[in-house]
Amino acid sequence: MLRLRLLTWDVKDTLLRLRQPVGESYAAEARAHGLWMQPAALGQAFREAYGAQSRRFPNYGRGQGLSSQQWWVDVVKQTFRLSGVRDDGVLTLMAENLYYDFCSAHNWEVLPGAGETLSRCCQHGFRMGVVSNFDNRLENVLSQCNLRHHFEFVLTSEDVGFAKPDRRIFEKALHLGGVPPEQAAHVGDNYTQDYRAARAVGMHGFLLRAAGQGKEPEVPPEHVLPTLGHLLALIEK
Repeated sequence: MLRLRLLTWDVKDTLLRLRQPVGESYAAEARAHGLWMQPAALGQAFREAYGAQSRRFPNYGRGQGLSSQQWWVDVVKQTFRLSGVRDDGVLTLMAENLYYDFCSAHNWEVLPGAGETLSRCCQHGFRMGVVSNFDNRLENVLSQCNLRHHFEFVLTSEDVGFAKPDRRIFEKALHLGGVPPEQAAHVGDNYTQDYRAARAVGMHGFLLRAAGQGKEPEVPPEHVLPTLGHLLALIEK
């Protein structure tokens, strides 16, 4: 049985997921302004715009003088520009609307079993925190989705200034949790940013891997979660 006192959690695709593909949300916003656009094409344009912005201004431009809101507004505008929209007034309005839309439960939903698993972990006496490569909207998103109350702290890469897999964001979590790394475990769905990064600082790690997803050869079976509901059974083995 693992002697754990602190559990830290990734959010996107671990606890929360988008209700629909980004392209669908962007197409709906475009329709509200009289523009009829293909969701798949918008999704592709978003991936291009997001990738270019991430390379140019990593971690929401945190170290380069950008606010995350401006970072995202620029991504949305470029997404629509790549799709042929040229009206600056409409671009600004759509970008600002979408920025705030993704700050609520309107576009996010709790993954099956996440709320129940978090409640059971709290009942077992674990201290809990979030470690996420997210911007400063995360506190509000978690509150809107009725998950914020489970956590003592929420660390975002924007707030901390370091993004996973940088060890410093995990070290900050351990400091806030007041525990040594061997008494902490991180739960996430990304092998590099969650599992391997947490293990690199001496924490335990659990990798969420739904049926049909690829397997990482270096992850022992007892560290793999087919669902979040398997977590406590693995901890108590």
